[in-house]
Amino acid sequence: MSKDEFILPKDFPQLRNDTFLRAARGEETEHVPVWCMRQAGRYLPEFREFRAGKDFFDTCRSPEACCELTLQPLRRFPFDAAIIFCDILVVPQALGMDVQMVPGKGPTFPEPLKEPEDLQKLRVKVDVAKELGYVFKAITLTRHKIEGKVPLIGFTGAPWTLMSYMIEGGGSPTHSKAKRWLYRHPEASHMLLKMLTDVIVEYLLGQVAAGAQALQVFESHAGILGPVEFKEFSLPYLRDIARRVKDRLKESGQDVPMIVFAKDAHYGLEDLSQSHYEVVGLDWTIDPRSARMLLVVAGIMNLTGSFPEEQVNHC
Repeated sequence: MSKDEFILPKDFPQLRNDTFLRAARGEETEHVPVWCMRQAGRYLPEFREFRAGKDFFDTCRSPEACCELTLQPLRRFPFDAAIIFCDILVVPQALGMDVQMVPGKGPTFPEPLKEPEDLQKLRVKVDVAKELGYVFKAITLTRHKIEGKVPLIGFTGAPWTLMSYMIEGGGSPTHSKAKRWLYRHPEASHMLLKMLTDVIVEYLLGQVAAGAQALQVFESHAGILGPVEFKEFSLPYLRDIARRVKDRLKESGQDVPMIVFAKDAHYGLEDLSQSHYEVVGLDWTIDPRSARMLLVVAGIMNLTGSFPEEQVNHC
């Protein structure tokens, strides 16, 4: 057993660069904070060398490996934040689904959800600490190893994005199977989305307890939905996650900024800006100035532009 196994989520080194956190809270900063959203960054040769020959999810379950991959970009670039190396699909795994990362194909569910009855195969009560404790250990270890250089961001996939993977069985250009569920099985869809939300809330709270200093929720498949479907099957759950996490954190006097990144949801910017998150992420198809103007007019002063390999604050 590694000595790193005994590192506890306390006595963290003092943070030396809080530019990202101040920007996320709408405070003035000396420069525009920049961070790399591609986790450790598959663009790095040392990343590819470290990952070579290793099973992806085995790597995710190794706190030492996740720590190393998270720290690699910081050794090369003066970023203002780091995001823990992991994957959004560890949540479906926690619910009892088998997920494999197939070379040349990507994430694959050998037995995806096909009918509402398949929801009975999922764990009704998830012990998040048991099923996802390896993520918490990775965060704690990384907070210590990062030595206060920059803040550490934790993250999760959003309910609709996870649901679409669980039904499609992997990536899809249309997500037609998942969308068909929304129309044919709205009650079962909401049941699944609520199950995922409950697990995600505990997962994010566990990340903060482990040492995460900011949280991001990835609604990567928002653009698959139209405005009407987004308001029914995505937005309410995004809001519920932020509200519940913040209420629980407030009880212990904690203030952790939260970012919502709904890819291709240009139609939902105004709604997202009022969804209890401090920061709204933009994908590369949205002009940051136009988005900022829209949200400033709506009375929202916090805005982050998110581009393929970096996220830049435009406060």
